[in-house]
Amino acid sequence: MVRAMFAPFPFAGHELALGQGRALYWPAERALLVADLHLEKASWFASRGQMLPPYDSRDTLERLADAVRHTGARRVITLGDNFHDDAGALRLDAHCTGMLEALTRSLDWVWITGNHDEALPRGFGGTIVPELELGGVILRHEARPGEAAPELSGHYHPKLRVAVRGRHIARPCAVLGRAVTGSGAGGAERMILPAFGTLTGGLDAGHPEIVGALQPARAIEALMPAAGRIARFPLWQAAA
Repeated sequence: MVRAMFAPFPFAGHELALGQGRALYWPAERALLVADLHLEKASWFASRGQMLPPYDSRDTLERLADAVRHTGARRVITLGDNFHDDAGALRLDAHCTGMLEALTRSLDWVWITGNHDEALPRGFGGTIVPELELGGVILRHEARPGEAAPELSGHYHPKLRVAVRGRHIARPCAVLGRAVTGSGAGGAERMILPAFGTLTGGLDAGHPEIVGALQPARAIEALMPAAGRIARFPLWQAAA
């Protein structure tokens, strides 16, 4: 059973759970899904003269390992942009390399490639694919406008801006598009996951690029886990 930090919700006839740490758990598949790790982003910027704290990869991998332990996942599926660039794997320090090798060795690991890492190196364990179908749901890096099948993707790093006690804050969120009334039975739901990686930034959840990527849709909403439940925030509604 997924513990309280993961909030369950129905999706395309399945029960999934969204975690406060930005991972998605699929209990029936014992699979943990994460999007946009962007490992070695800080070192990429450092090579161009913009100095950032060089601990993003370690933090990302430690949070990923925690999510695996918390859920008891036996499978990890990454939804692309795993490294910030094609040479990112070569810049990992020994500690992070060891962590990643241990994770990919102990789990059924699937790397889905993205636009930042099309030439994902094969030096680590796991299977490398451009996309994957699981339980009737297509898993890919970037949402495909016009897709008629259920879909889980990443790429856009959605964040929701909310007002809390008079302050406006931005938090990573998932964005769900529905092409039919209700949930799951029509199999027409598509969702963009939040970016899992440290230092990944984000795009406003209601940005036209995100809304456009999930078309056709009747309604689009942001999803955030809160106290073991899913909080839903309407973003867009088709004209009647």
